[in-house]
Amino acid sequence: MFIDDDLQLEDEHGPRPVTVINRWLRELPINGAHSPRTWEAYALAVKSWAEFLTSHNVSLLASRKDLRDEISLYAQHRLSGELGDRLSSSSWNMAVKIIAGFYRWAAAEKYIDAEPFSYTSQTLWRPDGSKIEIQRNLATLRTANTHTGRKYLEQPFVDLLMNALAGNSPDGSADPRFRGNETGRNESLIGFALSSGLRAQEFAYLTIYEVPPLPGRSSSIPVTLPLAPPTTKGRKGRSSWVGFDALSAVHTYMDMERAAAVQGSSWNRKTLSGSRSQRMMGQNLMVSIDAGGI
Repeated sequence: MFIDDDLQLEDEHGPRPVTVINRWLRELPINGAHSPRTWEAYALAVKSWAEFLTSHNVSLLASRKDLRDEISLYAQHRLSGELGDRLSSSSWNMAVKIIAGFYRWAAAEKYIDAEPFSYTSQTLWRPDGSKIEIQRNLATLRTANTHTGRKYLEQPFVDLLMNALAGNSPDGSADPRFRGNETGRNESLIGFALSSGLRAQEFAYLTIYEVPPLPGRSSSIPVTLPLAPPTTKGRKGRSSWVGFDALSAVHTYMDMERAAAVQGSSWNRKTLSGSRSQRMMGQNLMVSIDAGGI
């Protein structure tokens, strides 16, 4: 929730712009934005825009002409202004999308007469031959395709990272000066994450029940890695792939951790009821390979 410096939500002209922003934010969950991270990103984008308007003595709900003038100035400020204020092309496009969404909602709710952005229509053909019409906001910038803009960690840096996690020197030999712990876990899990390309949230909540079985023999073909919808972006669920060597390292660690945990124990599964036995076993395994605890 946002609030003005004088703690007022209304004045003689009615609800203040900050009140309108708060109402828009409250309705995000029922307008297609279900993630708390999305709410935060939307709030910060509109906040920055509102602060820029305030510095120019322009209302967030001004006329379309005034807002269009300010959008031009805001683009100059964000794309070619001071280095600390600049946004990348993708970040600028995201900010424009969020601000446009706010004004589209504000126009529908009669807070403004019309949204200040202009659009162009574009026709796309899908592989199945169907035609779709899309609109592009003319304030956005054209960016490279996703596959050309993606950044990869070069292999020498991957090798250096994996040696460091394993407690080795850069050349792969044992480092006698290393004083860290859990080298097997750290090396296997980070190798698994690098191989599968998991997002931070997906990696943090990964459990052993989601680790695919190890194929019977080595193969250059990666193994499918299904991911649970609650842990993926947008809660849509997806599948990734993981290499055989990375998967094998994780299974080796799981087997070693389990054997070390029960060595010398008199515990026997037969002494427990079925459901309780499975529950306790699951808890032990979850602790041993919680991907968030590196």
